Amino acid sequence: MTQTDIALLLADAADEVEIGIAPVQAVMRAGRRRRARRWAVAAATAVVLAGSTGATLAVTGLPGGGRHDKGATVATQGRHADRPHLTEVARGTDHGTGWRVEISVWDPPRDKAEADRQLEAMRRYGIDARVLPERSHLVGMTSHYASLYYGDEPLRPIMFDTGERRDYVAGSAAVIPLAGKNVDGALRLVVGTVDKTARQVRLTWKNGDSTVVLPHAAAGSPADYFVGVAPAGTSYLTSKVIM
Repeated sequence: MTQTDIALLLADAADEVEIGIAPVQAVMRAGRRRRARRWAVAAATAVVLAGSTGATLAVTGLPGGGRHDKGATVATQGRHADRPHLTEVARGTDHGTGWRVEISVWDPPRDKAEADRQLEAMRRYGIDARVLPERSHLVGMTSHYASLYYGDEPLRPIMFDTGERRDYVAGSAAVIPLAGKNVDGALRLVVGTVDKTARQVRLTWKNGDSTVVLPHAAAGSPADYFVGVAPAGTSYLTSKVIM
C-alpha cells in the first residue's frame, strides 16, 4: 500500500490530516515504479482532504481574489493521443513575476504506436523525463498532469498520474514553493483534486489566516481542481473540503 492509498483511508476517519514532508527526488523515483497507480505527488508535502460542511469565509490571499466560474478553458477538444486537453485553473503575480497553473489531460493511446507518439508529445510539452510514464503503462490509460509556469522558468509538474479514470477523484493535493529557483522556500502553492460535488476548499495558513477557493473543472478529467497561494511570509497549514 502506497502513502497515497493510506492517505485516502485516513481521509475517511479525520476531518483534517496533514502528511509529513516527503523528499521530491524520492517521490520521483517511486513514481517511476507506480505509473499505473493513484496520484504521484511531485511536491514537498502531501495533503489529505476530508469532506465537511461549514460556513463560507472571505477569500483572501489569492491573486485576483473573488469567485471564479467552474467552467474550463479548453485548448483541445475531441480525442487526440498526441495533443492534450489543456485547462488553465489559476494565474497570478508573485513579487512581480507572473505564474499560472495548467492541467493537461492526455487521452489513452490505443496501441504502442500511439503511446510512442504521446510520449514524444509530452516531451515537447515540457514534462520532465523523470515523471514520464513508461510506454507499457500508457496503452489504454489516461494521463493527468498539473503543472506550474513561473515567469520564464520551464514547466514544473506538480501532480501527475497515469491510470484508470476512476482513480482520479481523490481528495489530495501537492504543496510546493511557488518559485522553482527557491526550492527551500515556503510551501505556498497548493494544487489539488476534489470530487465534482465539492463546493469549496478552505485553506488555512500558518499565520492563522484562511482562504476559501473554488474548484475548477478540467477538460477530460472526472475530478475538479483547486489552487491556493499563501500570502508572502507564511505557508500552508491545513485544508478542508466544504461540500
